[in-house]
Amino acid sequence: MRNTIITFLFFCFIAVNGQDIISENSKIAEAERKSAKKKMNLEVNSNTQNYDITYHKLEFNVDPAVYSIAGKITTTYTALANMNTLTFDLSNSLTVSSVKINNVNLAFTQNTNELIITLPATQLSGSQATVEVVYSGAPPQNGFFAFTSTTHGPSNTPVIYTLSEPFGARDWWPCKQDLNDKINSIDVYITAPSQYISVSNGIEPEAPVINGNLKTTHFRHNYPIPAYLICMAVTNYTIINQTAGVGPNAYPIINYIYPESDNSSLRTQILQTPLLLNYFSSLLENYPFATEKYGHAQFGWGGGMEHTTVSFMVNFGRQLIAHEMAHQWFGDKITCGTWKDIWLNEGFATYIASLAIENFDGPAAFVTEKANMIGSITSAANGALYLTDAEALSVDRIFDFRLTYNKGAMVLHMLRFKLGDAVFFQGLRNYLADSSLAFKYAVTPDLKSHLEAVYGSSLTEFFNDWVYNQGYPIYNVTVQNTNPGQARITVAQTTSHTSVSFFEMPVPIRLLGASGQTQDVVVNNTVNGEQFNVSVPFTVTGVQFDPTKNIISRMSIATLENANFNIDNAIQIFPNPSSMTISVSIRENIEIENAVFYSVLGQKIMETKSQKSWDISSFSSGIHFLTIQTNKGTKQFKFVKE
Repeated sequence: MRNTIITFLFFCFIAVNGQDIISENSKIAEAERKSAKKKMNLEVNSNTQNYDITYHKLEFNVDPAVYSIAGKITTTYTALANMNTLTFDLSNSLTVSSVKINNVNLAFTQNTNELIITLPATQLSGSQATVEVVYSGAPPQNGFFAFTSTTHGPSNTPVIYTLSEPFGARDWWPCKQDLNDKINSIDVYITAPSQYISVSNGIEPEAPVINGNLKTTHFRHNYPIPAYLICMAVTNYTIINQTAGVGPNAYPIINYIYPESDNSSLRTQILQTPLLLNYFSSLLENYPFATEKYGHAQFGWGGGMEHTTVSFMVNFGRQLIAHEMAHQWFGDKITCGTWKDIWLNEGFATYIASLAIENFDGPAAFVTEKANMIGSITSAANGALYLTDAEALSVDRIFDFRLTYNKGAMVLHMLRFKLGDAVFFQGLRNYLADSSLAFKYAVTPDLKSHLEAVYGSSLTEFFNDWVYNQGYPIYNVTVQNTNPGQARITVAQTTSHTSVSFFEMPVPIRLLGASGQTQDVVVNNTVNGEQFNVSVPFTVTGVQFDPTKNIISRMSIATLENANFNIDNAIQIFPNPSSMTISVSIRENIEIENAVFYSVLGQKIMETKSQKSWDISSFSSGIHFLTIQTNKGTKQFKFVKE
């Protein structure tokens, strides 16, 4: 879908700082959320499940200055069961004037956003038929805005554009709009006043035909496509042509730009497009629709939308270009099989876009990007990546910036960190090349199985912890110098949500020396309180937890302990749980220097000095954290206020 993230810096382009990135990403997510203020009925229509669409011929008559549409939709389909009626999704605001099969008029009714057609005889399972529907009217203006008629520029030039994700296609044409039936191929014919340029998916196999003051433009798209990715836009576009790929693998990029936006700045911005296409193709596989085109069409929505072969764009910032482009692989070629699996669209687009930051802006910019995403994810203690049945009915939840976009992206990064680059990217390439998924639909277990096949081990625990359950770990890492040239690392953790008791992860730690030495260590933490002995060619004088931001975590601490001292055994809190007070039990010669209480969201509640007992009666009920700093080291506790 329309989304966020890949930053791509080259030559004269100015690097985007972290705050710019996070705000741009949030704007993209907000735009994709569209009608997030209310829940909508997004349930699959059971009345459309008994047939498979193989072809649409879509003929639209529009005038950007008039809020209406007239169309004829010719649909070829195959019965999946014996059928006496054929049902399409269609808004009640649109009026059907005729339905025909083989030029024979059929009876039909419209109710509850459905077009129900009575077939002339029982159609047997496995048989094919072609039905023609003629309709017209003003699409509903219900807050979803799947069909928009507005103006742009200083002359208030009329424009029409569509944006159907997730379930708005029925607002402007009779379709089957769930996530289980891609149309094998489409032909789109747009008839509009001749002064305008029309845009849709695929290529123009022939020149537009002008008849009087009207012009008909024909587009053909020969790849499977879901209804929500079929698009239309009409206005006085300026066309800017580019090319991506090399030699015989070259293919066109067609940019449809508002004339008032066509300036040197925009033309500099769109220079990024072929560079990004070539980079993503080298990273993943060749652009999936290279026999047709890639391109952009400017529109008035506050973000972008990854319509197959032509992303609709509010502007041409690098982040937006990269995000919508990444969707051509993840979302358009392989589409999430249910809205519960939406992270396979949005999490991937967000992460693939962030890889351009890593590769073209450099490691520091990539660390900033990951830090911003982690901050967003851990701003609440709960939230699973995979949606529940109820959540999948809410547009607001489907396009949740914190979870679907940022957590989806960081979970992919943690998989990369756990598996290693070679295994991770080979797994992605295998996933994209799978003939049972390519140009079809995928669900979360499909991705998991491809990564496991290359990794050679189960990822069930990882997916249970990070995809299906909630929260994140809070680490307490301590390091001791032991024998010369050796150090002992102890890794303890608490969790922010009860659905996961312990997160198994490789944990990155940076050891520092007095003369500026550094050594990065990754320990495979599988149990709480686990100890690791590592070789270090210097005396450790400092410790950093996850300095390059590879793990979703919050309030994690890393400290250097005095030799032969174990703070875990030297300091404890009691009682836990408690409703009134928390006290500390400490060994002799240990002095409390500072104590800080935090909520589960990391908000500081109370801070004291040299105190050994605290009144917590005013705290809200639930999980809290206490970090105690002593003259021997620091320890973090999780406790429950009853």
